[in-house]
Amino acid sequence: MAKSVSNDVLDAALGEIATSTTQTVCSAEPANYAGIAAVTLASVTVSGADFTIADGTTSGRKTTVAEQAGVSISASGDATHVALDDGTTLQYVTTAPTQTLTSGGTVTVAAYEIEIADPA
Repeated sequence: MAKSVSNDVLDAALGEIATSTTQTVCSAEPANYAGIAAVTLASVTVSGADFTIADGTTSGRKTTVAEQAGVSISASGDATHVALDDGTTLQYVTTAPTQTLTSGGTVTVAAYEIEIADPA
């Protein structure tokens, strides 16, 4: 029996991620929304305009999170993760290339994709 999923279902999940209001550069993976504060190195306000939903690169659907340039660094440390939250819920976390950040400087978070594949 074949497996399938409607693009509307995948888009709904990606649309939920697009309700994020903050993107945070972290020194470790936060376990939950409250845990973001302990690992924050830099953060920036984002909106639905920073997310573009389209066909996936390999299959399914994806959202591309727009580049955020000149983000103020609030604490020094090695950046290893980027988190998205909506002010109450940790929506998504991904790894990032390790980069040493220094408080008072700025960092650019390159555009990245969040892809949900079609069922195999």
